[in-house]
Amino acid sequence: MSNLPPSPVTHAFSGIQWDPMQKLRLSNSEKRLLRSAEVNPIDYTLNNPQESAAYVKIVLKVLAEASGASGPSSKVSHLKALLSEDEALGMLYSDPMGVVTHYAITKLYDIILCLKEKKRGSTVTMGSTFFNGNDGNLIDEWRPLLRVLHLGGSGDAFAQRGAAYCLAYILMTGCPSQPFALGGFKINHSSVEEPLQALVSWITSQLQSSGSSSLSLVTPTLTALVSCPEARMKFANSGGIGYLSRHLRNGTKGTKNSATVQQLYELCFCVWALTYECSSSATIRAAFARDNAVNSLVDLVSSAPREKVVRVALSALRSLAVCTADVAPSAAGRKEVTGSTFLHEMIGCGLIKYVDQMKERQWTDPDIVEDLDVLHKLLHENFKEMSTWDVYLAEVHSGSLEWGFLHTEKFFKENAKHFEGPNSDFIVVKLLVALTTSNDEDVQAIACYDIGEFVRHYPNGRSIARSLGAKDIVMKLVDHQNKELQRHALTAVSKMMVQNWASVH
Repeated sequence: MSNLPPSPVTHAFSGIQWDPMQKLRLSNSEKRLLRSAEVNPIDYTLNNPQESAAYVKIVLKVLAEASGASGPSSKVSHLKALLSEDEALGMLYSDPMGVVTHYAITKLYDIILCLKEKKRGSTVTMGSTFFNGNDGNLIDEWRPLLRVLHLGGSGDAFAQRGAAYCLAYILMTGCPSQPFALGGFKINHSSVEEPLQALVSWITSQLQSSGSSSLSLVTPTLTALVSCPEARMKFANSGGIGYLSRHLRNGTKGTKNSATVQQLYELCFCVWALTYECSSSATIRAAFARDNAVNSLVDLVSSAPREKVVRVALSALRSLAVCTADVAPSAAGRKEVTGSTFLHEMIGCGLIKYVDQMKERQWTDPDIVEDLDVLHKLLHENFKEMSTWDVYLAEVHSGSLEWGFLHTEKFFKENAKHFEGPNSDFIVVKLLVALTTSNDEDVQAIACYDIGEFVRHYPNGRSIARSLGAKDIVMKLVDHQNKELQRHALTAVSKMMVQNWASVH
């Protein structure tokens, strides 16, 4: 388990007095158990199944009563930095329920950490503590954790991060793939189905935001969840791969709200974990192909933010490259997606060049060396089997256009007819038109050049390009501040307007 950062009001916890807090509606026996847990080691309090289950229910009751249904606390929820003891005790006086909410989250984390570290064979387990002994169902007291996640206003970052993290470990205990957490305790697996989907839905809702603050709420929980196959499938089926791919792409741009290096590592780790479902799920393979995950991973490799990020990105790419459809083929009529599909995307993104360059470096990490060797072999074998048109098509689909042989007069003379496409819908031209609005000015310039060359070399190319809206879109780039892009846009427009470009040229 990762460490949960301390609450900003940690130093106030020792000052909590249970008797005056009538709002919590605690019985005398519940108060005694809370006080006993404060003076004894946590392992002592969790020494037998009955006391462990009782203590957890009291802590969750405290959370339920303190967090209430009125939204985040008035003061504590807004804190970011750790307060001194005097400041924290002041908060206990001015916002007691906010402090108690943080206390309950912290105690629950300590309980889960202790239970996870217990030796196999112990009678006190995650299963015996968080699931009912009579029917094996998840205890009802878990619900306040979900309510904390959906706090209104600006929320409470510590409480939400901690609640999500604790809830993830509780719910994973109830998944069929996690028998080691039960210690022989019988669990009704269906009792965690809806709560787990609710947690995944909250995570994906946070990932829809582009800010790194939203990422910090969910990445610790998500990196824990992806160790569980059931959670991986729910996350992937909720559009998770697309959200991760988008954040990875934004993270390589270095914008104000882009992810930190640690967040990039955690996001990439989650993508890598999800690749392990590719050979067993046609849906997940299709999601990786649809959501442009390969492009995001190759961008990470090329930008090399840190060695640990590169290592996990390479591992994810390798996993995609070797996946098969043998166990789980696509439904009839659907295009089959396999490792070969992803290798073509990698070639289109220019991964061969990066892998060749990286193999020349001296790496101390044997995993990187092995991944590079496998990718180098597979990429070069597939490249040999691809025609120049196949390589061009892969590059255009990837959106990562780079100057080279594929963007020359000779290439367009030899391949002009291919632009019709197998369905005569000129899909490649449509993609090039879309790429003229890319955020990368080099890609925009190359797209303009390619549109101009298509117009020159394909019969009636001028009218086709115009019918697809190319002229109007490219015309907007003629006054662009980037002189190189401006030049290629002007040339492309000229080619669309002049019937015999060769004689003018």
